[in-house]
Amino acid sequence: MNFKQFLAQSGMFLVFFVVVVVSYMTAPQFMSKENMISLGLQVSSIGVVSCTMLFCLAAGDFDLSVGSNFALGGMVGVLVGNATSSLFFGVLAAIAAGAVFGLLNGIVVAKFKINALITTLATMQIVRGLANILGHGTPQTAEKPGFDFLGNQAYLSIPLPIWIMILFFVIFGILLNRTVFGRNILAIGGNKEAALLAGVQVDRSKIAIFALSGMVAAFAGVVAASRLVVASNNAGVGLELQCISACVLGGVSLSGGIGTISGTVVGVLIMGIVENVMRLKSIDAFYQLVVTGTILLLAVLFDRVKLRILKSA
Repeated sequence: MNFKQFLAQSGMFLVFFVVVVVSYMTAPQFMSKENMISLGLQVSSIGVVSCTMLFCLAAGDFDLSVGSNFALGGMVGVLVGNATSSLFFGVLAAIAAGAVFGLLNGIVVAKFKINALITTLATMQIVRGLANILGHGTPQTAEKPGFDFLGNQAYLSIPLPIWIMILFFVIFGILLNRTVFGRNILAIGGNKEAALLAGVQVDRSKIAIFALSGMVAAFAGVVAASRLVVASNNAGVGLELQCISACVLGGVSLSGGIGTISGTVVGVLIMGIVENVMRLKSIDAFYQLVVTGTILLLAVLFDRVKLRILKSA
């Protein structure tokens, strides 16, 4: 492996190291225990949803509806939890709602051959509208005791949402690297026609990916609502772009066929650290938007450069 190949495959790990060092030098409180926990909570939702975004991108698709499914999941979870006095039924209903729209995305993309970008852009609007309808356009408060369990419990002094994110990283890492399903996803993104000839059930796999994406986004929305004890109809706005940025930063190719869970973890952390340090330095929110957009643009450019290097190797 020459230097260019090493840079293409491991460059973001070096960037992560540099970001951590610069962050500590810029804001010494960055490495404090309190801030590390705050950082973990800050990226927990992005981390969970990025697991399924990784699968979508690796298969050569997008899911722009995850932010709306995140909001719908939180709203359904709170409303059903209030009606049944049960967090369990609230979570179950939220996941079911996410599964419905995830399956809708998958069927339209796989069976009707409609571009995933257009399909999920449409469902993004539909689901966001439904979340507003259910909440009457206003945030809904969880009224029953115990709904905050997922969001506010802690083990070994680490909040449960962080443990949930870590668990999802482990589960989807195993799913991607150690199962036939994961290998099929990478094969579909690398060369769909070759995957078909090899006997891969492409349509079925794509439907499964989008169903998982909807379910995971909705579950993440319930966890966030549990933490705040409120479901916001505006929750998850921009979440899809944050997850795509994190995945691409972590080496997931926008062209499909390339992606690792370790790279996605690094991408999530880089995005989170940059935002965290800007907050510690009290940088205006409008400047934060500029920086976040710049990171996304640089990530896309890096993806193109990386592909050229790997193809020329």
